[in-house]
Amino acid sequence: MVSNGTAELSVLQELKPCIDAMNIDLKGFTDRYYKDVLGGDRPMVMAFIEEAVKTAHVELTTLIVPGENDSEEEMRELSRWVSSLRNPDGEAVPLHISRFFPRFHMQDRPATSVRTVYRLVEVARENLPYVYTGNC
Repeated sequence: MVSNGTAELSVLQELKPCIDAMNIDLKGFTDRYYKDVLGGDRPMVMAFIEEAVKTAHVELTTLIVPGENDSEEEMRELSRWVSSLRNPDGEAVPLHISRFFPRFHMQDRPATSVRTVYRLVEVARENLPYVYTGNC
């Protein structure tokens, strides 16, 4: 299952018996970005992820949008939190850090530089063993 993690836990409880693996978008690690830019709810997404890892293999994806969620500090906090999670087999949760390209509502923004993605991968590897690049 691929999800943005924006769902009540009761929805996840219903889906759990049917799902072996999930890729969930963790779009950033500030409430400002989730609420003001995305119109979402970061605590809801985090709770969804915390529950999902109990029964399914979970991998997370963070799309890096220039000027929004591209700081080393935010990636350190995000990866530190992810490091507290474990998949059902006891393994760490992999994190995919992806490059943004301007589309739809964010077409006025520049693409993420490849250098930024690789820099943030190195920052995330301070806390996580499995970190991968995307869209580079």
